[in-house]
Amino acid sequence: MIELDNITKTYHTGTIDVPVLHGISLSIARGEFVAIMGHSGSGKSTLLNILGLLDTPSGGAYRLAGREVSRLPEDALAALRNRFLGFVFQQFNLLGRLSAVENVLLPLVYSDSRKDGATAKRDGSNLLEKVGLGQRLLHKPNELSGGQQQRVAIARSLVNNPLLLLADEPTGNLDTKSAAEIIHILKELNDSGITIVMVTHEPDLAQAASRIITLEDGRIVSDARGAGNAAKAGDAEAPVYDAAAAGHPVANTVRIANYFGQSLRALLSNKTRSVLSILGVLIGVASLIAMMAVGKGAQEEVKKNISSLGSNLLIVRPNSPRMGGVAIEAGAAVRLTLADADDIRESVPGIDKVAPYSSGRGQVVYNGKNWNTSIDGTSADYPYMRNSAPSKGRFFTHEETVSRAKVALVGQTIVRELFDGENPIGEYIRIKRIDFQVIGVLPEKGASGWRDEDDCIIIPVNTAMYRLMGKEFVDRIDVRVTDFDAMDKVSEGIRQRIMQLHRLPEERMSSVDVRNMADIQNTISSTTKAFSYLLGSIAFISLLVGGIGIMNIMLVSVTERTREIGLRKALGANNKDILFQFIIESVVICVIGGLTGILLGSSVSLTLARVAHWSTKISLVSVTMAFTFSVLVGLIFGVWPAKKASRLNPIEALRYE
Repeated sequence: MIELDNITKTYHTGTIDVPVLHGISLSIARGEFVAIMGHSGSGKSTLLNILGLLDTPSGGAYRLAGREVSRLPEDALAALRNRFLGFVFQQFNLLGRLSAVENVLLPLVYSDSRKDGATAKRDGSNLLEKVGLGQRLLHKPNELSGGQQQRVAIARSLVNNPLLLLADEPTGNLDTKSAAEIIHILKELNDSGITIVMVTHEPDLAQAASRIITLEDGRIVSDARGAGNAAKAGDAEAPVYDAAAAGHPVANTVRIANYFGQSLRALLSNKTRSVLSILGVLIGVASLIAMMAVGKGAQEEVKKNISSLGSNLLIVRPNSPRMGGVAIEAGAAVRLTLADADDIRESVPGIDKVAPYSSGRGQVVYNGKNWNTSIDGTSADYPYMRNSAPSKGRFFTHEETVSRAKVALVGQTIVRELFDGENPIGEYIRIKRIDFQVIGVLPEKGASGWRDEDDCIIIPVNTAMYRLMGKEFVDRIDVRVTDFDAMDKVSEGIRQRIMQLHRLPEERMSSVDVRNMADIQNTISSTTKAFSYLLGSIAFISLLVGGIGIMNIMLVSVTERTREIGLRKALGANNKDILFQFIIESVVICVIGGLTGILLGSSVSLTLARVAHWSTKISLVSVTMAFTFSVLVGLIFGVWPAKKASRLNPIEALRYE
């Protein structure tokens, strides 16, 4: 069954060559129980590693069941280890987070077996029953004695019905009684027809074998009969490898499901580290969702507020005059009047409506309650120009403006603070010691930046200027243009007309500021969009930081689980299996962090909207983008640790302390 022809092995340490095996030639028949003995450094462990396909010879030929295997690629060697070989180690090498039966079933994760979970678990239970652990199926390794752990390892080595069982000092860490029990189990397995090769340094244990091979300095110096009897050659049949099973959809589906199961178990085995990893992604995703919601909400709020003004609106303001880039004294500034508003309405073609505007602040009193608010005076055309028709009551008329009527419209904040939410229509309020009748309630506008747009009172502009504020000039004049395409022409016409009315020279043109709301809208929209991008960039950076944290933790995890990786490779895992497992672990962390981050970010956004009265908007695009980024972070930052894990040498990994 096993044929070694002139096998040599040389290790290269820098520029130094260290020969370990020198021309080993031997044959092991099916059903034999072979013990390999020798002092430390004789090469017995190296020979066992070559027999177990964990190492490759430097020279010579190795035929297993008639097949040359010494030059096969790593993936093929992994498949042969999984399907044809079973390993029993001195250190047991059980995974502490798995139960006894789960440890037994570990090789099936990397096989092409199409067994369902129930069948596999039944087979694992039967094997544990066979080695005397039928009552310990769900016990963890730390709940078992050394001898019991080694029995679990033996059951694990048998789960794929191997052609050859390799035992490396299987009794080295056991007491005399447990060692005798393990040797007895191995003899029973050999009697059932399984070929066994065991490395040991104890002559008494070696006598249990049917054949004892002694190595010295990398050469066979003795090949003698032991006290045991070899099984008949016909008692053990070489298992047939089902090539059709490789790549079978059912087998692949089971393997992928096993990857996820193994990843979840690994994460649950170290909850603190997993939570810290998830926390980094969670904060990144939550901040991305919340910041984009705030940015988008601000953008929508600005757009809504400006749209309510109308894109065909011009705002005329007096400006500090400048000559040669230097401001002229304040007394030389233009003062806009009500007469200017009436004149440009009549004189400049293309104008639809005009609304002079005068504003200030004042104390408002109602029924013993006081409130300081913004008081704005304007004309009867205001609701048509600003899309602000009263939600209750009516707006004042042109006649009431001319007659300086003491009527007012109040915002929603005034209704809430002074009237406790009750209908204020018909009630009288006192503004700066003058009584005004409430004739309407303004529509709710919400907050704009840090200003509450509903905290205001609107009265006729003539009343504001001459009865309340003692002003002779207006603060600005709003002009609505009939044709949007004529905005620039009308703007220039207004500027020229005011310069004529105030007899200003050409060099004083800067004294009149005419602003186009369409330009303001574009500027503010661009600014808020840039603000949104800035917030998103900050959040994205925090997500990247979380990804770097995951990479660091996964690298630590690879180091801590080096021996586990070596075990998995010995049991048949190839490089791709290890790569996928660690990538999936990283992705699972990011998926959990992403989902919880979406919930947290959405909660923060809704809380800001409810408590701080910020305008927020959670979009499906931002949620999708945040979740996609979290998965990509898991993939990108998980690749390096996963590659490092997949490239570990199984022998060195198994020896790692």
